[in-house]
Amino acid sequence: MKHFLLGVATTLAVLALAVVVALFSLGSGGDGVASPSPSGSATGAARPPADLAADETWLGSVDLRSADVVSADGDLADVVAKGSGVRFSPKGLRAQRLDVDATVPFATVAEQVGPDTRVYAASGGLAGIERTVTLLGRDVTVRATGTVRADAGQLLIEPETVDLGGPSFLDAAASALARTLVTVRQPVAGVPDGMALTAVRVTDAGFAARLTGSDVTFGR
Repeated sequence: MKHFLLGVATTLAVLALAVVVALFSLGSGGDGVASPSPSGSATGAARPPADLAADETWLGSVDLRSADVVSADGDLADVVAKGSGVRFSPKGLRAQRLDVDATVPFATVAEQVGPDTRVYAASGGLAGIERTVTLLGRDVTVRATGTVRADAGQLLIEPETVDLGGPSFLDAAASALARTLVTVRQPVAGVPDGMALTAVRVTDAGFAARLTGSDVTFGR
């Protein structure tokens, strides 16, 4: 996610540069195309802020889409990023509002949880977690299913069922510890200040996540 968001910043910078070049071209020709005058269709459109600095470029709204994003932090799919009130300056980018919808594959989450972990879709909209851990001196495969929700900007998976696949006395002695090992609470990696996970649900392809933020900054 970190590399994707940096990619968003880079794309916004390119778009801002294209806008500057286009405006310069329109205004520089001696007998070229005249600068367009405001039309009635622009009524109600977003307007640049009054405090826009001379070295800043402002974009009213930006819509970026990508079917797949691959980075060192993990892969994403079906990514849609929508920004508004975007300022671009030599110091970086600042978006008044940024919303990102993406599918986070199960493998990406499993890698964050730890080694020997598998995350998958379970029935009833639950998430399944399978981990090999050491309990009471034995290597045990813990299987759990749990609810998924966004909590304080983080991904939270709370187990409803826990199965150690062993004798009943092992289940009774270690179930509490096992439950903590399959309880997942983690932020979406690389999210900049001002953004947080606000909604998530389980799909066959992974976690459908929404990230939202206000006054989101990307330093250069």
